[in-house]
Amino acid sequence: MERLERSGRWLRAALARGRVRRRLPVLLLAMAVLGSALKDSDLVPDTPLQNKRNPLNVYFVKLAWAWTLWLLLPFITLTTYELARSKFLYGRTKSALLVLRRLGALLVGTAVWYLCTALFLYVENLTGECSLQGKASQPPRLYASKHECHQDSGVWNGFDISGHCFLLSYCAMMILEEVAVLEALSIEHSSKLRVVINVLLVSLCFLTGIWVFMFLCTALYFHDFSQKLLGVLIGLSAWYGTYRFWYLKPFSPGLPLPNIPSSSKKYSYSR
Repeated sequence: MERLERSGRWLRAALARGRVRRRLPVLLLAMAVLGSALKDSDLVPDTPLQNKRNPLNVYFVKLAWAWTLWLLLPFITLTTYELARSKFLYGRTKSALLVLRRLGALLVGTAVWYLCTALFLYVENLTGECSLQGKASQPPRLYASKHECHQDSGVWNGFDISGHCFLLSYCAMMILEEVAVLEALSIEHSSKLRVVINVLLVSLCFLTGIWVFMFLCTALYFHDFSQKLLGVLIGLSAWYGTYRFWYLKPFSPGLPLPNIPSSSKKYSYSR
């Protein structure tokens, strides 16, 4: 428990001034550019991470939105309810309504994930053509989709926007935005709630580290430069359009740490 508490305090301190949130978008763009340059120059060594079947890719990246969703769900619920009760001095009903409003961010995130991945698949199908293996001398046959091509053991060549670069950048930024709520929470050290929130915080930060690391692996081993750049730009645009624009409006899920009444305000949501 003491080690968990120390980890929680260290992570709170590291995230408190918002420097990570401000610098991560630039870091992700730099990774996409430099990783592509190294890949194109054949300077990247062979490692197990270049295999798409590596455990991190199979059990984490392929399920990136599910991991992010199911860890943020209890985190947003607990922290928003505690914030509403302790800082806003809301009653139980009003606090529960605020929780439901904030959970709307997860619905928005799910819609962003679904619509963008559908768009990427549409673009790949629209721009691609199928070549049958072992028949390179024959002209490409016409297929309606990548799925049909693969059914005939063909290779589909289309513009494949990097879904990994999109989703990993979006999930990482979303997690960093949501954990900012801890800047305003003050919970007793002996509280069971503090232990649960510390577990969720450490888990979310660990998950963010995996997302950033696997983003780097994607930049080094997979996709063309334009596909990766477009993927990360869409991911960052989705984050910016929600947390830095729409969530500032009244009719939205709202920010993780909205304006706190001056009578109870101790911290600010530093960006």
